Amino acid sequence: MTLTALLPTLRHSIPDPLAFDLWPESTTATTTDVVVAGVSLCRLAEVCDTPCVHSAAAALPGTHGRPSPTGEATVVVATVLQAEGGRIRLDAELSRVSPQLAEARLLGRVSTARITRFAIGSLQDAVVSLPADVLPGDLVAVPCAGTVCLRDLRGGR
Repeated sequence: MTLTALLPTLRHSIPDPLAFDLWPESTTATTTDVVVAGVSLCRLAEVCDTPCVHSAAAALPGTHGRPSPTGEATVVVATVLQAEGGRIRLDAELSRVSPQLAEARLLGRVSTARITRFAIGSLQDAVVSLPADVLPGDLVAVPCAGTVCLRDLRGGR
């Protein structure tokens, strides 16, 4: 359990910690954003709309984010379409990719609400932990193993 989980008001001044092995190389967190290899995921979503992806070299395990010479990792940025009854629905279909749901995080604003487990509409028996006050329109970043293409996230569209 992290300090930001025990004392949610700390999220105003320090970001939730990242598990660097699950994110692409050179990933850093701020209180409202995640930056991957110099690219703000909030800005990426603003420019490209959602769902959107950012791929980079995977991080070598145990190196605090050093790039792998062969592995790839991707971050998916999605918009929350619906959040009610302990369930959220995103504009990205995550069933065709390998999401690291334990690392999902809210982008674009600081929330001091307690962390709550939500079922994800497109994934069978999958849960994601996000602030209880997550709302439609909020952005969520989810790191994924390997390379992810937009067509993988668009389901039947």
